[in-house]
Amino acid sequence: MKKIYLLITLFSIGSLALAQCPDGESEVTIEVSTDAYGYEIYWQLVPSGNDCGVESVFEGGNTAVGCDGGGDQNQTPGGYDNYSTISEGPWCLETGTEYDIIYLDDWGDGGASFNVLIDGYPLYTFDSGDGSGNGSVHTFVVEPPLEINMSAESISTFGYVTLGDVDVTGMLHNESSSTVTSLDLNYQIDDEPVVTSSITDLNIEPFDHYNFTHPQPWNATEEGSYNLKVWATNINGAEDMDTSDDLAEKTVIVGPGIPNIVDDYVNLGGAPAQTVIADESDGAAVPRDLDFHPILSNNDLWVVLKSTENEGGRTLKISNAGQSGQTELVQQDGNAWHFMSLPTGIAFSENSNFATSPGVYDANHNGGAPFTGPALWSSDPDVYAQPSGGNGSHLDMLHESPYSMGIAHDSGNAFWVNDGENDCVTYYDFQADHGPGNADHADGIIRKYEGMDLVEDPQHHVPSHLVLQKETGWLYVVDSENARVVRLDVNSGEEISSFAPYEEVEETTVYGNFTSSDFITSGLAEPAGIDVLEDRLIVSDHATGEIHLYDISGDSAVELGIIETGDPGIMGVKIGPDGKIWYVNASTNEVVRLENDVVSVEENSQFNFSIYPNPTTNNELNISTNASGKVFLNIIDISGKVQLKETLTTHQAQIDLSSLAAGTYFIQFMSSGEMTTKKFIKSR
Repeated sequence: MKKIYLLITLFSIGSLALAQCPDGESEVTIEVSTDAYGYEIYWQLVPSGNDCGVESVFEGGNTAVGCDGGGDQNQTPGGYDNYSTISEGPWCLETGTEYDIIYLDDWGDGGASFNVLIDGYPLYTFDSGDGSGNGSVHTFVVEPPLEINMSAESISTFGYVTLGDVDVTGMLHNESSSTVTSLDLNYQIDDEPVVTSSITDLNIEPFDHYNFTHPQPWNATEEGSYNLKVWATNINGAEDMDTSDDLAEKTVIVGPGIPNIVDDYVNLGGAPAQTVIADESDGAAVPRDLDFHPILSNNDLWVVLKSTENEGGRTLKISNAGQSGQTELVQQDGNAWHFMSLPTGIAFSENSNFATSPGVYDANHNGGAPFTGPALWSSDPDVYAQPSGGNGSHLDMLHESPYSMGIAHDSGNAFWVNDGENDCVTYYDFQADHGPGNADHADGIIRKYEGMDLVEDPQHHVPSHLVLQKETGWLYVVDSENARVVRLDVNSGEEISSFAPYEEVEETTVYGNFTSSDFITSGLAEPAGIDVLEDRLIVSDHATGEIHLYDISGDSAVELGIIETGDPGIMGVKIGPDGKIWYVNASTNEVVRLENDVVSVEENSQFNFSIYPNPTTNNELNISTNASGKVFLNIIDISGKVQLKETLTTHQAQIDLSSLAAGTYFIQFMSSGEMTTKKFIKSR
């Protein structure tokens, strides 16, 4: 049976004294933690393999539910209190035997967690918040811990790194009955020599975790995919007594970073060419934000789609975005109506989780309390939007920001949200996620930064995105209604008060005395999207369709140039792995990449087009192509502005040019990541 441990376990040293049980038996105590519906919980402790009610050692919770009441939804009062932890036992049970916790839930959606202590040591944790509330069984062995046993629980080194020194980081877990004061920490890259450092002066108490950074970084000298292994040896000068869980492994890809080529757009001498990556026929219906998966070499682009409040939003995953072999996948979580309702933003963490910000007042849609805030998701295709048996596939959710108008990643599972209802910026740290579909939010950290006079779109359609410049700690926040960008020093400020949360969490504080300022106050009509790369900042304007480029190397923003896309409705904007600017337009239902070159004639391409007549007659232009798939077409005037857009699905097409004035134009064709351009003249 695999053992699962609590991230943080608090107990007194006195509780570690051996239990007063006969020889051959060990003391067992079970701590039960409830959610917001404690009365739904019923459970029994039985010898392993027995049915509920057969030789039961103990029954706990609401006995009115009983062995047959899981999912009946009788809502009978009684049993445990809400948001409480109850210690049941102790019992003296035969050492080496297996026992089952049989859990039933009146509603059938789970919600209890069980922490099993053997001789005072927290050896097992089971979470029944996964929806398996109609008879889930959790098995444990009555076996006290070994004297020396250290497991490698995880590697937190990012899955994608660039050339140079890479910190090897992760977490060890002391699963022994002894306090660990020294150990050897080892890592190995593929079959290269093992790198070992001796770590002393430690104080890792039994069943505590140890977050490590190996003293000797890995010098990554070549791009490629590598297997990283980490383990501990020589624990307190002795051998580990259980080597089955000693090793943690992770695939790490070494690849190029994002090139800072923003200035290429300033120096083009004309409008950049536009490549439509996806449109409504690919599922890009009212896209509001976009972000790339942190494994940059995969070139996977994720887009959040607005959809409706009651249905909940969707995501569009574009694999090999803008490249040959591009594919599109639209997905919707089973409980998106709550966890992704009217999403305004998406932000990835380096750990491959992502978070979304719901643009609704009440995610329950029942006219009650504004129980709304950011949700955490896994990008793992075996988890995201797959049935979990519980509340959809979400990994976590916290509920203090109605009308969340944008989201930005900080570190780990921590994010910043533009809190529309409270006109502030709120920091959320989910810490350890509760797993797909579960419901434990107790370790959430929420901090509100008030006083910047932010105002959201009253229609809650145009988002106000934000982005963290991680090298400096400056958080750049779009204030759409006030047509400005504010910046906040996230390393400043102090706790000045607390606030009452809608649910039990670890921390709810209000921060003040922080450093913030108006950063961009002119030139924007209705800013929406924002991104940063090193000393360059880009901001999209929903009202005008412009993208503004800034130098932020100094104390103030210096505007370098403006890109006119020709289409109002732009929301999210992103600097992609290729350094190019990508954006979504909620009005045209498009995902677009701006090329870092001007519209040119007869670009190289693997497909062919012919246009005729040229010059045109009768306001008509005929097109013939050998392209096998869908083709996006832009007609661009000599100033670089897009005047007409079409999507072709046949080899022959006729374009109506009656809306265009006479003159010289470029017609730009895009298909399967390839692009070519031809010049034509529209006659009078």
